[in-house]
Amino acid sequence: MKKKSVWIAGLGVPVVIAMLLLAGTSRVAATDQPSAANAVTIDNFSFGPETLSVPVGTTVTWVNRDDIPHTSVSTDGLFKSKVMDTDEKFSYTFSKAGTYPYYCTIHPKMTGKVLVQ
Repeated sequence: MKKKSVWIAGLGVPVVIAMLLLAGTSRVAATDQPSAANAVTIDNFSFGPETLSVPVGTTVTWVNRDDIPHTSVSTDGLFKSKVMDTDEKFSYTFSKAGTYPYYCTIHPKMTGKVLVQ
């Protein structure tokens, strides 16, 4: 038992710190991903799902999986993403119930809506 504690103590502070940082890496990466239930994927010039229903207080994340830039902008000016290139994300938290239509300013025929209940 004493050899084990000596071995660990012999690692040195930088190695122990690196081990602790690496141990938490998977948890950090997992929280970086939006929940599938709260995500809108932009692909092939469309928002999917076209209509997303969420409870009040939900953060919705749009992820551009298309090869070209897109935006997500509410028709009433409530939220407006920057131009998102491939794999870029935009999030907005809905604090009130209602229906929130949105579109892509670059491709105005691309539309969707978020139903907040």
